[in-house]
Amino acid sequence: MPGPVYRAEPAAHRRHIALDTLDLIYHRTSGITHVVAEPVPQILAALEQGQADVTEIVRRLAATHELNRGEAEPVIAARLLELEVAGLVARA
Repeated sequence: MPGPVYRAEPAAHRRHIALDTLDLIYHRTSGITHVVAEPVPQILAALEQGQADVTEIVRRLAATHELNRGEAEPVIAARLLELEVAGLVARA
């Protein structure tokens, strides 16, 4: 059974500032600033290509990052749940 499909608001709804090992993401819709680390910015960038499930997001990330897909899927799935709670992504 396929997992949930996620979507992110357009990048224009977020202000992203990269700091050393952390990133700040100001979510214009909620007015909240989130302090995040990898792979959150990369996940949001992957979702800019359109809604996707975990497998598709990992495929998109693997195109530009060296990663083990089997190990990456549970990590990406966990981050997506956190991003959903934070309001940065939603189920499509």
